Formats: sequence, structure tokens, C-alpha cells
Amino acid sequence: MSVDWKSAQDFDRDHIWHPYTSMTRPTPVWAVESASGVRIRLADGRELIDGMASWWSVIHGYGHPDIRAAMHEQVDRMSHVMFGGLTHAPAVELAQRLVALTPEPLDKVFLCDSGSVSVEVALKMAIQYWQARGHPGKHRMLALRNGYHGDTFGAMAVCDPVTGMHHLFRDSLQPHLFAPAPECGFHDDWDAGDIEALAVLMEAHHRELAAIILEPIVQGAGGMRFYHPQYLREVRRLCDRYGLLLIADEIATGFGRSGRLFACEHAGVVPDILCLGKALTGGMLTLGATLTTSEVAHTISGGGAGCFMHGPTFMGNPLACRTAVASLDLLEAGDWQRRVSALEAGLRRGLAPAAALPGVADVRVLGAIGVVELDQPVDMEDIMPRFVEAGVWVRPFGRLVYVMPPYVMDPTDQAHLTGAMVDVLGAVLTRAQ
Repeated sequence: MSVDWKSAQDFDRDHIWHPYTSMTRPTPVWAVESASGVRIRLADGRELIDGMASWWSVIHGYGHPDIRAAMHEQVDRMSHVMFGGLTHAPAVELAQRLVALTPEPLDKVFLCDSGSVSVEVALKMAIQYWQARGHPGKHRMLALRNGYHGDTFGAMAVCDPVTGMHHLFRDSLQPHLFAPAPECGFHDDWDAGDIEALAVLMEAHHRELAAIILEPIVQGAGGMRFYHPQYLREVRRLCDRYGLLLIADEIATGFGRSGRLFACEHAGVVPDILCLGKALTGGMLTLGATLTTSEVAHTISGGGAGCFMHGPTFMGNPLACRTAVASLDLLEAGDWQRRVSALEAGLRRGLAPAAALPGVADVRVLGAIGVVELDQPVDMEDIMPRFVEAGVWVRPFGRLVYVMPPYVMDPTDQAHLTGAMVDVLGAVLTRAQ
């Protein structure tokens, strides 16, 4: 297909609203002609090594032939059919795989549109659960500062009310409770005082709290913070003590990103409700899933409504489900643990020199996540063209310059990616002194 990119980009600038972007002063966008493997090809012929995996989802790289073949086969059979009153093989197979991959007793699967919707589903499950048990007063959530769970209204309400990008809407959101963010780092010695503030909140408010929702081990868009597994163990213990459901938002961390298949495994903890998205389809299509236990599902089903009150139009989309199955096939057959371990080593090695740069507060790596935290926020209009010129796609936010590469990235590309990050940061930070 021939495209007049000058005209297309003019139209884009004047009419298309990109995420977190001003329409009166839009930040630059680069036109993409195609993408394959770990590379994004721009319309001007340049190639960029993708450090973002399209917001952390394209774990197998772009256009993997096995996933494409599965998608072609499915679209020829049927791309969509309503899930109300009907079922189909891709949904059944995907649910079987998710039940097998996740720990017991997570054995009920609700398929939905996206990660944010999976959070909405989880919150509604928690509220309906306590209604069905005769405790309608247990309807509020407990969440963590620096947490991020999505952009829909229920999800926004459990994001950090100050740093969660949604403070503009706080007067329109359901008010919830927030505990201080964990301070004890993943590799630190455990400090028992780190859980005290959360324990106090649970003790004081458990009669009105339905659940706690958190991102296990890795707080993503709220700061790329890696916290101690013992914190998660303590949360599980407190939930059991005070009668709260534990909702684990593994949208960003699920399917190997933290070095374990699910981040909860670092702590040996099983949530009552698990949210999945992003890498579920290998980044090929939007799809989410919310898993829960038979106890939660049967309690809700025995309540006044007699069912769970949610049903998206595209729930259980056959094309997305078949794509997810193909992605899981690749994940399980492709020795993802070795790939993620190699990525972790490469990111540690490649980003280490950034620690010596002026204005760098911290450099940290966990699994296939590499973060350079700065003292001051970056200037996106300045730094983004520099990364593109260096041949990499890295999109920082705030004070965080980070990467979550596709698992299939080889050592040469890893070295180019991290080297470009260090070089660009060196030029920007040295000039700022």
C-alpha cells in the first residue's frame, strides 16, 4: 500500500489524539512502515531496535510466523462470535491453558477485552462476592501508593491518587484507601516495619474493605519499583486474618517479565483474583483475563443476582483467544526462562555505566526490566529524537528511562539498546550540568 506520509502525518497531527498527548502542542510522532522481530521500520527507512515491546506486550517480537499462521487459520474459520450462550474451541483451550499455568485454586476464567477491563472485572467480583456473603458494607478497596492499574474509571480509582496520572478525576472517582508504597527493595534485607502502615489500615477498616489490589513485586507505571517478596507474603497473611480478598494485577508482570512466570511466584503467594493482559497474546491483539477461585465464583453465583454482572461485546473473541494460545505455545516451548535470564544479565551489564552519570538516582534491573531513574524528569521533546537518531525506541516517562525488551532480543541488539541509552543520557545529563 502506497502512503503519502507527509499528508498522513499532517492529518495525524491535526486530527488524531495520541495517548497522554496535547492536541495544541503535540509531541513528535514517527510514522511506522512495518515491524518484525525486535525492529520497528520507520517510513523514512530507518530501523529502531524496540526496547518497549509495544508497552511490554510483544514478548516474542513482531510478526512471529507461528502466531501469524494461527491467526490466519482462525480468521478464515471465524474472527468473532458473541460469547453469550455460545462457546468455541479457542476460548476453551485458552482457559484450560491458563488454569494449568496458574497455581491452585485459581480455576475460573473470565475473558475480557484488555488489562484495564480485567481490573474492572476483578473489582466487581470482589464487591459482588461480599454482597453475596451478606456483607454489602465491604465495598471499598485498599491499594498502594505508586500503584497503577489502568485508565478506566474503576481502575483509575485504585491508582495512586497523586502520582497515578488521574488526580484530575479524583472528585469523580469512588474513594478508596491507600497504604504507603513498599520501601524495602527486592534485593534488600527484609524490614518488618515496611508492612506496619498497611496492617494498621486493614485493622481499622477491614469491615468496609472488600479487597486489596496491588501489582506484585513490580510497581510498573507508578515508578518501576521492585519491592521485597516478603511484603507480598505479609499482605497475604493480613488478608487472611482480616477477611479481604487479594487481587494481583499481573498485567505487566505476567508471562515471565519479572523472571518468574507470574511475579507472585517470587513470594510463593496465590491471590484470590488474578488480572492478566498485555503479553497474553504476545502483543498481537488486545485481550484480558481475570482468574479466580471456585469459592469466589460459587459465592457470587449463589448471591442475589445469581450471576456475575459483566459481559463485554467482544468477550472471548475467538481470534484473540487463538492468538493467545499460539503465544503460550511459543512461551512454553521457547525456554523463556533462559531468554529472560540472559536479558537480565545483558541489561545489568549494559546499564551499569549509567550509574556514574550526573543526575542519575538509581539503576535497577529485574528479569526483563531495566530502569535508569533520574533526579529530574526528562524533556520528551529533546530526548525522544535523540533515541530515534541512535537507532532505538525508548519512551521514558517522568524521571524514568526504562526498557522492557522482547524476550527474543539477541546480545548484539541488547548491547546496542543499552549503549544508546547510556550515550543519550550521558549527552543530555552532562549538558544539563
